[in-house]
Amino acid sequence: MIFEVLVRLPLKSLARFRSVCKEWKLLIDSEFFRDRFMSLNSSSVSWSIIQTRPHKLTLEILGHHGCKTWGLTRSPGSLVSFFAETTIRKLQVLACTDGLVLLYVESSHGTPMYYVGNPLFQEWFRIPLRPKYTSQFVERLRNYERFNDGGLVTKMQSGIVVSYKVVWLIAHAFARVDFGIYSSDTGEWEIRKVPCLHSAFWFSHHKPIALNGILHWLSNLTGSFVAYDFYGGHNDACSIMYFPDIAQDYELPRFRRTITTSEGSIVYFNVFGGNANRRLRVWKLVKYTDGPEAWQLMWEVSLASLIKLGVLYPVVMHPLKSEIIYLWSRIKKGMVLFNLRTHKFSLHKESEDERKCMDGCTLSFNWCNEYMETVHRDFSPSFQGGPNLLLASQYVLPRWLHRLPRPQPS
Repeated sequence: MIFEVLVRLPLKSLARFRSVCKEWKLLIDSEFFRDRFMSLNSSSVSWSIIQTRPHKLTLEILGHHGCKTWGLTRSPGSLVSFFAETTIRKLQVLACTDGLVLLYVESSHGTPMYYVGNPLFQEWFRIPLRPKYTSQFVERLRNYERFNDGGLVTKMQSGIVVSYKVVWLIAHAFARVDFGIYSSDTGEWEIRKVPCLHSAFWFSHHKPIALNGILHWLSNLTGSFVAYDFYGGHNDACSIMYFPDIAQDYELPRFRRTITTSEGSIVYFNVFGGNANRRLRVWKLVKYTDGPEAWQLMWEVSLASLIKLGVLYPVVMHPLKSEIIYLWSRIKKGMVLFNLRTHKFSLHKESEDERKCMDGCTLSFNWCNEYMETVHRDFSPSFQGGPNLLLASQYVLPRWLHRLPRPQPS
């Protein structure tokens, strides 16, 4: 009876009840309990849509709380608090992956510091820099256009993060990139030189998307992006992935190409056709290879029922429900949630009271309209000038309790 009651409680309560007694802790920490809990809470997890432009407004522009799994009364973004060990003058969120957050912190004396943390448990670990990486050296790197210190990938087992790697993209050559990689398994850095065609065409100061230990960077070649598996073989090369709609006989998309994630896959979606015949197409990446077999067309849906909402800008897919897509309506100043399976939609505005959405969670806006106004011109198709862009990403809370992995003491 205790099992059947506890397994139906949100994780916020389970985190407290682990401290009631030894028997409850052993029960909640058991694999059987975890598997049963995750089977009952497979699609209702608190998550946020986060913006990817540094120093603009706020990180979280749309949060989901009150979801069944965690039972939070506030959006996930409000939980990201950090208490520095010294006075700081700058703090920047570099990456959010599988519930972990990578921070760049600059002390009042100019000392650069990097932290990886689990905001839910307020666990933070300062990443030691390589001895040669002095404050002046890191400052020069961060001012270099092709340097990127915003990579964070994880290794998962049964829904739990067991390892992470912090990734710096340090240098480009004609057909090679140099990565600096810090591993929580070893507590050390390594420099990995990776073969990579088209590496000179990266806009590496843009944020990558992490999924299953792989980082994905949009390139300024309008028809492709770059991927590399940091938990794969050391001799592997980068994968150059071409978007599925770049064939000569394919009609041009209405917006710049970008990528998002849903149900454990990389997803690309865009709008095609004229005003009276707009259609939304959604592809899922099924294989990291060069060819049409890399992508699977999941949806092709008419947007005729949404014509009264004006131009709809693609934002992200729901991370756990691949039939729900998030679109921004500029004339209505609201987020449109569109179910690709049922063709039902709902419009949510920042000026309205918080209310439930399609996944049973409560939406909370945070300067969303202001952010979308600042970037809406960047949605213009890339053939009108400029590279593909990542304008929004997702911060998804884990589906189970896990502590921050730490390197073993030497």
